[in-house]
Amino acid sequence: MDDGQIITLFFQRSEQAISEISGKYGTLCARTARNILGSTQDAEECVNDAYLALWNTIPPQEPKPLLGYLCRVVRNLALKKRRDNKVQKRDSSYDAALDELAGCLAGPEAAETALEAQVLTEALDRFLDGLKPSDRTLFVRRYWFGDSVPELAERWGLSRHNVTVRLSRIRQKLKQNLQKEGFYP
Repeated sequence: MDDGQIITLFFQRSEQAISEISGKYGTLCARTARNILGSTQDAEECVNDAYLALWNTIPPQEPKPLLGYLCRVVRNLALKKRRDNKVQKRDSSYDAALDELAGCLAGPEAAETALEAQVLTEALDRFLDGLKPSDRTLFVRRYWFGDSVPELAERWGLSRHNVTVRLSRIRQKLKQNLQKEGFYP
């Protein structure tokens, strides 16, 4: 079933919409949440909360693309759950991915206003658009979906060292790009 048909089911308030979206994108959602949270149980809860969020927002929203909307909801819920878990001293391996990016992005004080955050988002989009497709995919899989270095190495048929080096070079390019744009001292 295509995304348009699934959205139509949401508009019709058919519970089949949840079954269809779960069948089509459930594995990706669960993997993304699990990569961020480090817990299968927390990931399942997060994905179910995401399905509920879609049920409550469609309609009136008609997200296009549906997959991007769903992934953003899952990721945001997983990050919120991760923050809550961290307060309770339950940490995850996703911290390693965020620590890798810490050297490229300035702290929260650098994006004090929504306008500055939007400008930074646009700069990141331009940076990603300028990368080779394979580097862009590697970057997004690591820092958006939270895939581990071993998972990326297996997926691309590369050594772990090669993946680590490529990610390091991409982060260095990002840092240089953000320096040129005035986001980084």
